[in-house]
Amino acid sequence: MKNLQSQTNSMGNLKTVKRKVVSASPEKLIETDYLHPDWSLPLVVRPAVKGVNLLTWASGNQDFIEAQLIKHGAILFRNFDINSVAEFEEFIAAICGEALEYRYRASPRSQVSGRIYTSTDYPADQSIFPHNEHAYSPVFPGKIFFYCVTPAESGGETPIGSTRKIFERIDRKIRDRFIEKKVMYVRNFGDGFGLPWQTVFQTTEPADVEKYCRSHGIEFEWKEGGKLRTRQVSPVVIKHPRTGETVWFNHATFFHVSTLPAAIRDSLLAEFKEDDLPTNTFYGDGSTIEASVLQQLRDAYLQEMVSFFWQKSDILMLDNLLSVHARNPYTGSRKVVVGMAEPLSHIDITHVSHQEAEPLKSSSQIQPGN
Repeated sequence: MKNLQSQTNSMGNLKTVKRKVVSASPEKLIETDYLHPDWSLPLVVRPAVKGVNLLTWASGNQDFIEAQLIKHGAILFRNFDINSVAEFEEFIAAICGEALEYRYRASPRSQVSGRIYTSTDYPADQSIFPHNEHAYSPVFPGKIFFYCVTPAESGGETPIGSTRKIFERIDRKIRDRFIEKKVMYVRNFGDGFGLPWQTVFQTTEPADVEKYCRSHGIEFEWKEGGKLRTRQVSPVVIKHPRTGETVWFNHATFFHVSTLPAAIRDSLLAEFKEDDLPTNTFYGDGSTIEASVLQQLRDAYLQEMVSFFWQKSDILMLDNLLSVHARNPYTGSRKVVVGMAEPLSHIDITHVSHQEAEPLKSSSQIQPGN
């Protein structure tokens, strides 16, 4: 099995790989290829001639972009003249409309400009495990964009992986058990670890928190000293709104204490019971998720991840339901900013029963535009 770090090390030879040109647009303004012959994502879009304005081109080719995103799950726009965060936000607007505000937070981020945020503000020496953005949330983005302002001196890649392939790797019995039981997210705020509830809910008023929780089916409990605990039962799979595919989309693995680095995990477990941790997950009925199941899920994610070195001005666009993303440790300065778009709600998405769940189609079976 390849882990994220070994994949990162293998990227050192990428510059010697001859790129395979797949196609060019009818206007001959862009060309598409892959970073590696064995990878189906990301699709790389580059200017075929000098002076291509990415914002203008994207505005006139939304159908092409959407079709390729559905097929591949991820698109890397490289070598375009995008020189500011403001232009990045305009690019999102050109494709998807206004970027989303970061609400019901789980990761520390800083607002950069408008509705553009830093990528997760974790220490540089830590990895971030693969996940779909906001999969725990009642409302989540259909698309997420990353823009490289400053590449790291070393490391700092944003590994990505296909949820189609991850889903196929998960044992059918494990999938069915989760689909039937769902997943319970337990979060605690105000104990000195993780984000305070004021940051998560973007309010200082407990009444606002209670209103949000009630409207989204989240149980809440105020503890001594103004501390807060929430419990939320959510599906582990949903149907993609455009393709109808069954999508593995949850934070069951990402939020579980056992997925944390050993030193952090052991420190938290020495101080808190499992129900009092900043974040933790259980089956939807509150029972413990088996360690062997969690390890199988982690393996399924990690075996499908691919990494590439950021270049200045790169824009990575992900279908947030078809792709997961992570982060490798890094050295030096690194600035990668994030924008999210196209809000989706669990209320509006078709959930899948274990009788309905089928393995996802491979990307080669998805017809562009479907």
